[in-house]
This record gives sequence, structure tokens and C-alpha cells, in this order.
Amino acid sequence: MIVIHKNEGEKIPYEVSGKRITFDDDLSLNLAKQEKDWPVHIDVCVDRDGNLCNGTGAGLYYVAQLDIPAAEYSEPETEGEQPQRLPLDMDKVTLTLWSIDELVEAIDDPEND
Repeated sequence: MIVIHKNEGEKIPYEVSGKRITFDDDLSLNLAKQEKDWPVHIDVCVDRDGNLCNGTGAGLYYVAQLDIPAAEYSEPETEGEQPQRLPLDMDKVTLTLWSIDELVEAIDDPEND
């Protein structure tokens, strides 16, 4: 997994186990289930009460973002063989961590991505 620190300060604790990532022993995502035939971006936010959620909206603050690349497929070895979807390569997933010391408001702004 590629890890980027968006800004200075303490980051949310997380744990990666196989294809699953868990934030602060609270919000867990199976990244293999999130993978699509196109790149997927997931915002992980916290509300004013400290509850974790995914997605952006009013009253939410960034703690992390996940970028999952588009699914990859095998090359057919024989004519007529169908490409097979390959397992998610966690080394190609990007995790961007935001400081939890000075929360940044989560808005639908391309500058924050």
C-alpha cells in the first residue's frame, strides 16, 4: 500500500489485514469488494461527534482517502479464452492520511483530492 501524509500532525490509527483496512478499530472496508473496472476513490471522514463514515458532506472532516486502481485482468493464453479478473494488488492502493489534530472540512473540492 502506498501511504501519503497529506499534512503534518497525528493520523488516525489503521490496520491492514489482507484486503481489508480498519480505521481506529471502528470503520472497516473490504477493498476487494470496492474494486471496480474503473478507479475508485473513497473518502473516510469524521463528524463533529467523532463518528467515522465514508463520503463527504456538511459537518464532516477528512481523516483518510483511499484510491483503488481499476481492476486488472489476465491476458488470454488461447483464442476463445476469456480474461480473468486478477486479485486486487494492495501494493497499488493509495492511502492518503489527513491530520486529526487540525481537521480539514470535507467538501466536494478537487483541490482536496
